[in-house]
Amino acid sequence: MKKRKASEAAPVQVYLAPGDRNRLERLAGRLELSKSDVLRRGMEALERQVSDPEADPILRIIGIAGDAGRDDSDVGYNVAIEHDRYLADVAEADMAEWRKERLKKKPSEKPPRGR
Repeated sequence: MKKRKASEAAPVQVYLAPGDRNRLERLAGRLELSKSDVLRRGMEALERQVSDPEADPILRIIGIAGDAGRDDSDVGYNVAIEHDRYLADVAEADMAEWRKERLKKKPSEKPPRGR
């Protein structure tokens, strides 16, 4: 982290509840940083999180099924509507593949528990 000159920094007063104050002190001790540095790092992390769509778990699922959600896909139904059916179909296909491979290998393997 870049050191700031005293002339570049401006004081900011923040009121923290006792629990937040304790959390700040714990983090500062664990990270061996000043409380100010902990707050700066927290703001930087929060800014990265809200600025980067790839960091948003909801936005990351967009397009995960590829074309499978379209009616004209190879599954023949709308996965967005019939997602339970799609997951069951995938699980059945995985189990069938496992059984097929099991016949080629040793019989002591356990079946897959999903993706």
